[in-house]
Amino acid sequence: MSKIPYTRNSPLNRPQQTQVPADPNQPGPETFVPEHPLLEDPDALAARLANSEDFVRRNKNLLLGLLTVVVLAVVGGFGWYIWKGKQDEKAQAELFQAVNYWEADSLNKALKGDGQYRGLEAVANDYSGTKAGNLANFYAGAASLKAGKYQEAINYLEDFSSDDLLLQARAYALLGDANLELNKTKEAADLYAKAADYKSNEYFTPGYLLKEATARELAKDYEGALKAYDRILTDYPTAAEATEAKQLKGRAEGLAGK
Repeated sequence: MSKIPYTRNSPLNRPQQTQVPADPNQPGPETFVPEHPLLEDPDALAARLANSEDFVRRNKNLLLGLLTVVVLAVVGGFGWYIWKGKQDEKAQAELFQAVNYWEADSLNKALKGDGQYRGLEAVANDYSGTKAGNLANFYAGAASLKAGKYQEAINYLEDFSSDDLLLQARAYALLGDANLELNKTKEAADLYAKAADYKSNEYFTPGYLLKEATARELAKDYEGALKAYDRILTDYPTAAEATEAKQLKGRAEGLAGK
């Protein structure tokens, strides 16, 4: 095999040309970009650090002020959490005796206190941001309703909120009772419906639906009453309220002209 002579026209001696893609729309050779350009360029890194130091020097007071605000917020939040815990402990102690009076049906002592322990009204008002204060609203509303103070009952029960399966639905129902006593039949019916819809169950929902149907009849909303009766018969056919619902449904149908 003969060797190719090395001449000026030899491929080794020809200048290397960059290949141009046949399609002008295709990208050319990629340009290498370092992953961390500042690390690849010490001068750029030094300039960036110098600018950062200069920014800190020029805004030292502002940065210190912001840091102080953050520290105070953290310390204040922690202090508030500790204070709230202590307040809740005090409220629980006072609530305990008030609830004992409530269960014994001593409504005045339950609401006003006995001279040694404060009542539900004071716990609800003075510890409104605590769990015990929230629960005091429920008991104060129930006690006020029993005592015939219907608007006061509404005020307390509207300030109560809970994700408990029983208490929140019961609070809606008590609100319905208070509104019904004030002859606000539509409002009462809507509240009973709200109680029935809150985490519905076979134990309490049928009773709330029966109350809703009764309130809707009083409001002359016979179609609404029939829907409530039908829901009892369809969803809770074995409930104790089903028999009464069947009887009352016939009356409501007559009133509705059916």
